[in-house]
Amino acid sequence: MRYPKFLNKGGTIGFLAPSFGCGEGDYRTAAFDNALRKWREMGYTLVLGPNCYAAEGVGISNTPEKCGREVMDSFLSEDSDCLISCGGGELMCEILPYVDFGKLAAAEPKWFMGYSDNTNLTYLLATLADTASVYGPCAGTFGMEPWHESLYDAFGILTGEKAERTVKQPDDDRLTGETDIRQTDAGRTAEIKQTGGSETADRQTAGARVTVGGYAGWEKESLKGAENPLAPYHLTETRILRTYMGREQISAAAAFSGRLLGGCLDCLVNLLGTRFDRTREFVERYQEDGIIWFLEACDLNVFSIRRAMWQMEEAGWLKHVKGFLIGRPLNGNAMMNLDAYDAVLEVAGRKNVPVVMDVDLGHLPPMMPLVVGSAADVAVKGNDIRI
Repeated sequence: MRYPKFLNKGGTIGFLAPSFGCGEGDYRTAAFDNALRKWREMGYTLVLGPNCYAAEGVGISNTPEKCGREVMDSFLSEDSDCLISCGGGELMCEILPYVDFGKLAAAEPKWFMGYSDNTNLTYLLATLADTASVYGPCAGTFGMEPWHESLYDAFGILTGEKAERTVKQPDDDRLTGETDIRQTDAGRTAEIKQTGGSETADRQTAGARVTVGGYAGWEKESLKGAENPLAPYHLTETRILRTYMGREQISAAAAFSGRLLGGCLDCLVNLLGTRFDRTREFVERYQEDGIIWFLEACDLNVFSIRRAMWQMEEAGWLKHVKGFLIGRPLNGNAMMNLDAYDAVLEVAGRKNVPVVMDVDLGHLPPMMPLVVGSAADVAVKGNDIRI
């Protein structure tokens, strides 16, 4: 797995719109503009792709050809050090025939961050190009005032500054048995280790270790809109995790390790079985590590989620699975005696591995930023989680 270099202070952030852009003239434009202002004030140089303010496409910012060209130009250009997607959307899958993952695999890796429809890139960068990316907030989210700590976490992964801001926990501080949970005041820990040579101005990712954890509250209904485009998260709900081993809910601490793979389930099941689906090869390539699947659903209802899980199992995607991290589904209301938990557990519960549900992940923010393709250790105890 290839890990891009961290973004240096004063470096250049590139923006692209492989899914929705920010040119609709609504609150998304104002939020994006404010995010750009904040990054400029932080000392970064910004490079905007041609589709950032475009609204010429159907379900994406522009035509699939133009969006695919923007992706290739953004990754191959030396004008930017990392890339952040403008937003999610609906039909990013249609740009994939115009993205040359062979060229991306041969090029210098560059951090890319986005979520939802951006699964079409974050997932395929890992499985087709062995390149890590960040499943995290899109650019417009960084326009909120003030930033939620999850945004500091996400941007801190890109810069490596997360490790500099927090204090490493002792090696024996694990969420297992009766161990107490000790965290920094931000609730998260990280460390950066140089594996060789002298430290330079470039923060290298080789040997890096970054830890993220859950957040106290989550947003059920957003207050963001045309009249309040910079509204922070409306955190009215308390995080309550459910951890299962098989079909049985457990209260004991759980710990497991593997490679993080996943994203928005709507997009993943759409990729399954296409010429872009090399998941089984990826799973076999990293079988010694095993796979931690992180999944969250947007438009899928509980029956669609259950069908998607069945399809992943039958396609061989879940071989060598070590655990599941399941985000809060946006449309997870129970239907005909099926709830969001059984929708997942009918398949995941047969794997006899930990299944952690209602994780801070996906379309009901805040979300923990996760490095797709990265080796990871997960520790859960009660309502506390550390990755």
